[in-house]
Amino acid sequence: MATKTSSSGIYAATGRRKSAVARVRLEEGGKETLVNGQPMDRYFPQPALRMVVEQPFQTVQLAGRFGFSVDVRGGGLAGQAGAVRLGIARALVQFDPALRSPLRQQGFLTRDPRAKERKKYGHKGARRSFQYTKR
Repeated sequence: MATKTSSSGIYAATGRRKSAVARVRLEEGGKETLVNGQPMDRYFPQPALRMVVEQPFQTVQLAGRFGFSVDVRGGGLAGQAGAVRLGIARALVQFDPALRSPLRQQGFLTRDPRAKERKKYGHKGARRSFQYTKR
C-alpha cells in the first residue's frame, strides 16, 4: 500500500476513490506537480478539483515543500482528485507519522466507500422504477 524509497526523500502511496486508483510519489524539495505526465493545472482544470488535491498540504502547513507525480487511472476527474488526495495524505504520514492526527481529523486518511449502485432488473436504474400506469 505505502512504501518509502530508501532515504532519498521520496514517499510513495496509493489512493482510491470510486473506481479511480492513484499512485502518488511525493518528492521532498521538488517543485513539479505532475498528474499523468501533465501539469496539475492542465489535468485538473477546475479550481475546486485542484483545491481537493492540495487539501492535505494546506492542513499540515506543508504547501510548496513537496513536488509530486501521480499516475491515476479509472473513474472521472472528481473521483481521480479524491484518489490523489488520499494518496498524498498517506505519503505525508510516511514522511512524518506525527501528521496522522491532523490528517485523520480532517478525514483525509479514510477511503470514501461510496460508489455507484448497480442497476437492478425490473427497474429503470438502481432504484428508479418504470412509470406506473393505472389503466
